[in-house]
Amino acid sequence: MTKKLETVGQLFLDRVHKSSFHQAVGHFDGSQIRYITYRDYKKVIQSLAMAFKEAGVISGQKVAILSNTRKEWHYCDLGIMTARGVTIPIYHTYTGEEIKYIFKHSDSKILVVENDELLKKVLKVQGELDGLTHMILLDQVSTSSREQIKSDITVYTFDEFLKLGDQASEKDPEFFQNNIKAQTGDEVASIIYTSGTTGEPKGVVITHEGFTVMLENVRQIFGGSLNEKDRTLTWLPLSHVFGRCESMFNLMFGWEMVFSRGIDHLIDDLAEVKPTILMSVPRIFEKIYAKIMDQVEAGSPVKKAIFKWADKTLTHYHDKLSRDLSPSPVEVLQAKAAYNLVFKKIYNRFGGRVRYFISGGAPIAVEIIKFLKNANLIIIEGYGLTETVAPCTANPTEKQIPGTVGIPIGDVEIKIADDGEILIKSKALLREYYKNPEATAESIKEGWFYSGDIGEFTPEGHLKITDRKKDLIITSGGKNIAPQKIENMLKLQRHISHPVIIGDRQKYLTALIGIEKESFAQMEEELGDKTLGDFKAIATNAKVHDLIESDIANVNKDLASFETVKNFYIVPEEFTVDNGFVTPSLKVRKKNVIKAYQGEIDKMYSVPSKS
Repeated sequence: MTKKLETVGQLFLDRVHKSSFHQAVGHFDGSQIRYITYRDYKKVIQSLAMAFKEAGVISGQKVAILSNTRKEWHYCDLGIMTARGVTIPIYHTYTGEEIKYIFKHSDSKILVVENDELLKKVLKVQGELDGLTHMILLDQVSTSSREQIKSDITVYTFDEFLKLGDQASEKDPEFFQNNIKAQTGDEVASIIYTSGTTGEPKGVVITHEGFTVMLENVRQIFGGSLNEKDRTLTWLPLSHVFGRCESMFNLMFGWEMVFSRGIDHLIDDLAEVKPTILMSVPRIFEKIYAKIMDQVEAGSPVKKAIFKWADKTLTHYHDKLSRDLSPSPVEVLQAKAAYNLVFKKIYNRFGGRVRYFISGGAPIAVEIIKFLKNANLIIIEGYGLTETVAPCTANPTEKQIPGTVGIPIGDVEIKIADDGEILIKSKALLREYYKNPEATAESIKEGWFYSGDIGEFTPEGHLKITDRKKDLIITSGGKNIAPQKIENMLKLQRHISHPVIIGDRQKYLTALIGIEKESFAQMEEELGDKTLGDFKAIATNAKVHDLIESDIANVNKDLASFETVKNFYIVPEEFTVDNGFVTPSLKVRKKNVIKAYQGEIDKMYSVPSKS
C-alpha cells in the first residue's frame, strides 16, 4: 500500500520522481524564457533547505520572506518548508512598522529581502527586530545599505546562500530526503497574516496537512482537466493565500509554472508565455472588460454594430448550451462567424492557448464571465479564504454556473447557519490564529469555521455568496441590502472602477465612487479640460460628474427603489495599496475608504437626496 503523502516536501519529492526531465519552472531572462527541469528544481530546493539548516532552521523555526512574486520567493518557500521551518510571508507593499509587527509577532529569526528598496524599510526598524540572526538578499543592494545592517546579523546574497547549501549537501547528501521523510502532516508549514482591514493582522496557522489536503481536493475536482501538459503564468502575490496555493499546484499536476515579470508586464508576458491556465483576481478581468468596451465605444458605428451583433449571437448560443439545448445549424454557423469576426481577436490577446481562467479572491460579475466565454475564455470561479487554505468550492470545468462559486471540493463540508453565514469543515483549515486564542474560539466552533460570508445554495447545489456579514446594510426603514450586488453592477459601467455603497442605518443609499485615469485619458476635448492628467481635476470636472451620474442611473433602473443610489461622491485620489484603499490582492478596503471620506458621506446625508 502506497504511503500517504502528508507534507509539501513529500509531494515535492513524489513529483520530481514522476516528472524528472519535464520542464518545471520558467522565468524571464531579458526577453528570453529560461526553464529548469524538475530534477534541477530539486537541486535548488535541496541546496536552500540545507542552507536554512546551516542557518539554524530546525523544526518550527520561522523564516520571513519580504519580496515581490518571483521564482526565488517560491524556491525559498519550498526550501524553508522542506527544512521543517515555517514560512512567514510579508507583503512587499507593507511599511516598516507593518514589517516589524509581523516579524516580531511571528517570532521569526531569519529574513529574506528582495532588493535595496525593501531593505531600506527594514533598516528603519532593524533595531526593534528582536532575534534577527540572518538576512538573505535576493538582489544586489547598495553598499551604503549593506553597511547599515547590524554587525551581529549574518548576511548572504542568494548565490552565497545557495553555495552554503551545496557545501552542506556534499557533507550530508542523505539529510534532505531523510528530513522530509520524517515530517508529519501536523507540523506547521506557514503562518499567513491576513491583510487586516481593521486592527492588527491575524496570523493564520496552516499545517502541512492543510496544504496537502487542499491540493488533493483541487485534484479531485479538476484532475481530469488539468495535467502536466498545462502551463501557467504566475503573477499573483505569493504573500496572499491564492497566489501561494497556485505556486504549489505544479506539485499536484506536474505542469510548467512560468513567473511573470510583474503586473505591469502581464499583457506582454501572456503573448510570450502562451499559458493554458491563468489564475487571477476579478479586478484584472474587470480591467480587461473595461478596456475592450472602451475600444468598442471609440469605434465607428459599423464596428459597434458588428460587435453588438457578435456579442448577442454568441451569448444566445452559449445560453442554449448551458441549458442543455441544441443550437440549430443556422445558430451554429452564426456563432462561428461571430467568433471568427470579433471574439477570436480577444482570445488571441491572451496568447492563443488559454483553456481556463481561474478566478478567486473576490466575486466577479456574471456579465464579465459570459462576455469572456464568448471569446472561448472560460472563467472557473471558486471560493476560499486564508483560513480555508484558499479553495474550498469551485465550479467544475464541465459545468459552470455564473454567479455561483461552485460546489464543495474534496473533503469540504459546507452548511448555512440560521442567519445565512457560511460554515465550513475540512482538514484544509487553519489550526488556529497565532497567539490569539480568543479569535480562534470565535471563528472555530465544534470543528466548523465561521467564514463571515453570507450565502445560499442554488437548486443545482452550487454555493452563491451574497455578501460579507459585516458589510450587510440595514436601512433605517428596516430593509436588508447586500451592497456587493450593487457594487458589481456599478463596476460594469464604463467610468466606475471602485464603488463603495453606504447606507447602514440611513434612509437611503449613497456611494463613494473610485475612478481610474485611463477611463478618461482620451476625453480631454470632450470634457473641455486640458488638466485631466491631474487626478483631482478629473474627479471635480462637472462633465465627469454627469457621466458618473448617468452610469449610476443605468444601474438604478434595474434595482428596487430601496436599493437605488441616491447621492454619490467621486473620490479625488486613486485606489492603491499605498494609500490603503485596496489590499495587495486588489480588493477594496471599504472601512479605510469610508473613514477617509466620512466628512463627504455626512454631507451626502445632510442634503436632500435625488429620488
